[in-house]
Amino acid sequence: MSTSAASHLSPAFPERAAWGTAAKLRAWQQEALTAYLESDSKDFLAVATPGAGKTTYALRIATELLESGEVSAITVIAPTEHLKTQWSEAAARVGIQLDPKFSNSTAVHSHEYDGVALTYAQVASRPDLHRRRTEATPTLVILDEIHHGGDSRSWGDAIRDAFTPAVRRLALTGTPFRSDTSPIPFVRYEMDEAGILRSASDYTYGYAAALRDAVVRPVLFLAYGGAMRWRTKAGDEIAARLGEPMTKDQVAHAWRTALDPKGEWVPSVLAAADKRLTEVRRHVPDAGGLVIATNQTTARAYARILESLCGEKTTVVLSDDAGSSARIEEFSSGDSRWMVAVRMVSEGVDVPRLCVGVYATSTSTPLFFAQAVGRFVRARKRGETASVFLPSVPVILEHAATMEVERDHALNRKSDAEAEASMWAEEEGLIAAANRTEKTMGLEEESFEALESDAHFDHVLFDAQQFGLHADVGSDEEQDYLGLPGLLEPDQVSALLHERQAKQSAVPGRKQRTAEAPLSAHRALAAQRKELNKLVAAYAKKTGAPHANVHMELRRACGGPELAAASSDQVSARIDKVRLWFVGRR
Repeated sequence: MSTSAASHLSPAFPERAAWGTAAKLRAWQQEALTAYLESDSKDFLAVATPGAGKTTYALRIATELLESGEVSAITVIAPTEHLKTQWSEAAARVGIQLDPKFSNSTAVHSHEYDGVALTYAQVASRPDLHRRRTEATPTLVILDEIHHGGDSRSWGDAIRDAFTPAVRRLALTGTPFRSDTSPIPFVRYEMDEAGILRSASDYTYGYAAALRDAVVRPVLFLAYGGAMRWRTKAGDEIAARLGEPMTKDQVAHAWRTALDPKGEWVPSVLAAADKRLTEVRRHVPDAGGLVIATNQTTARAYARILESLCGEKTTVVLSDDAGSSARIEEFSSGDSRWMVAVRMVSEGVDVPRLCVGVYATSTSTPLFFAQAVGRFVRARKRGETASVFLPSVPVILEHAATMEVERDHALNRKSDAEAEASMWAEEEGLIAAANRTEKTMGLEEESFEALESDAHFDHVLFDAQQFGLHADVGSDEEQDYLGLPGLLEPDQVSALLHERQAKQSAVPGRKQRTAEAPLSAHRALAAQRKELNKLVAAYAKKTGAPHANVHMELRRACGGPELAAASSDQVSARIDKVRLWFVGRR
């Protein structure tokens, strides 16, 4: 469909026509729209970072296709019930009426509607019904967060069966990568130079590009460690410090101990986050905060802690039902301080005033992390920043440090990231059980008992760089970072962080905290080399350059011998350098 968009506008739909010609699209949306209009393919995959405006872009395409007469119905598939309503309201603003209450049992909707909004689960329960609907009317199918098509074989098979007859399919995602190898329907896969099948997008707009365009906010990640003690199933009591070197099993148990609301880690971090929110609200009066919890029990406990801290009622969202949608909408349109949610607000939900977040969940997948952080990055005006509080867990800190890295869904490999994901299977299983009740938690808790925890401030991660030294919670040094102004341009954030770092380092007798149980030199160096190789692979994918060329350019920029002979300091310098390259800084 390469015809000019303007020629499709029809006076039969004055609201749509006016919007189609007058609305100002962002530069990336206009570029992606042009790419779509020039494409002759039935399928189109647009990958755009959370907060960039995928809904507006998709509805513009829907308007164009309705105006041209190529389609006469729109079907939107979304992950949750709340997002169905969100899509229908957004569509109504541009003159497209979608029925978010369409029921599989009645199987009809009013002729006043231009189409329906469904969930993936709804399609999976009656794919035959939705196939008949798609065959009956020329339809554009919008698959929001298409990676859910790989969540299970039944969901993938269902959307393939239901929507193969569609005239057009537009797939959208902000996070196309997954830790499995289930093919996603209607996504094209291409073989790369290494013989790996990877998903291929038709248009990509990543976080780094959106940040340069001021479409999204820059993110400050504030990491907190601390001393943890827990009892294993065998009755052994183990103590460790979150953020220090330990085995993966120990990290998992220390992480869960930190998130236990009966300890001191959670109240300390929530208090720090509330202080940060107070500072942000000095400049952004309606700024809100969101805590993402692992399950219903902890969510309620976190809400009680927040209410005791700020003296204000906390909105709690526990499940994907009509009541939760109303609570989210009320919070979004109001100016109250805090919302606590289990999973419902981690993906797609649009609450633009969210500026401060606490990642208080034991879910470790890069997809979930990216979607969760995506709730805080939607920009409303220049200078707004996002602040996300994290546990000092290696896999989470790695996700935070590589937010700008674009990942594709790979089908035929067992990568380091996938191997690591399988090691965290117990933790990732909490996604499926996120909304369980207390009555269903007994078996898991039998094998583990959190005993006590405390918290300390570790560092701030911004623009792939670390700032700050170990500091006690409530200290002036911690407050230096919690008290950053709520409205700052990215370069101002960086300048202030460097200034505070220098101030903290200049304190007489101040020393960097050293690990109580340091890794042997060869293991530490091996871990650094592994990290560098992963970053080089990602950068090579992004630029199309061979891995060897990236390594060679790093050696030229940083000096030193080839990787096998490089020292720890030399490898560290290369890691810092390639991270700068991801954000366009040479």
